[in-house]
Amino acid sequence: MFGLRLGQSPQCVVTTTPRPIQLIKDLVCSKTTHVTRGSTFANRDNLAPAFLEQILDKYAGTSLGMQEIHAQLLEQVPGALWTRAIIDDNRVHQPPLDIKRIVVAVDPAVSHSATSDETGIVVAALAGDGDFYVIEDASMRASVDKWARAVVTRYQLHKADRIVAESNQGGDLVDRILRQVDDSVSVKLIHASKGKYARAEPVASRYEQGRVHHIGIHPELEDQLCSYSPEFSSSSPDRLDALVYAITELDSRIKKVPIVSIDTGANLKTESWNV
Repeated sequence: MFGLRLGQSPQCVVTTTPRPIQLIKDLVCSKTTHVTRGSTFANRDNLAPAFLEQILDKYAGTSLGMQEIHAQLLEQVPGALWTRAIIDDNRVHQPPLDIKRIVVAVDPAVSHSATSDETGIVVAALAGDGDFYVIEDASMRASVDKWARAVVTRYQLHKADRIVAESNQGGDLVDRILRQVDDSVSVKLIHASKGKYARAEPVASRYEQGRVHHIGIHPELEDQLCSYSPEFSSSSPDRLDALVYAITELDSRIKKVPIVSIDTGANLKTESWNV
């Protein structure tokens, strides 16, 4: 706004994907704002065919596609467990001083190409008051070696207590890959036996209770949380899955069924459980 303080009628052009954050909603509702929308199709002559194909494959027919392709401002997706308002109302800018535990959760992708799923990587913490804090979304589309190094880097950077990794795809291979980077990491493998929606419901309830706080803004993670529903979503919500694994690990009240526990040394501990 300081850049608009001179002249008779100062104006500003804002161009963005219309994520329904409060700033964008305020701008759209303002009487002084003129809104124009352009879909991806309107610009197709200037886009690489491979890019257009990838975007349509990922978003076409989904609620998020209304935002990403058709430039619509989404308020709430039918059946979605998360809302923007709940996330915004509980957002904080600094972590508390009394952090008790930190985990790095991983939903690994087993292939690497332009159309592969992302590897979900989310760092979360449990504080002394029993609330949960989402510290970082480091999800990426990358080779196995690259995402494994990214996971271990977050484990070391945040002085995490444990890495929680889904083992449905890759099984014990995920554990071995992480240990190739650093054989001292503590890894817990989980087997996702429930559907995504059933796994996510207890975590979404913690958000409704005001007990999960995002530290800063995590746009892509929040887009995925607020746009996922079994009826309207076709893509795999990898960031959402990683978040659910992280909060589930930190929350002692969410039921976890152990499968096997293997103690391979003082610092090398691997556990598995159903979620």
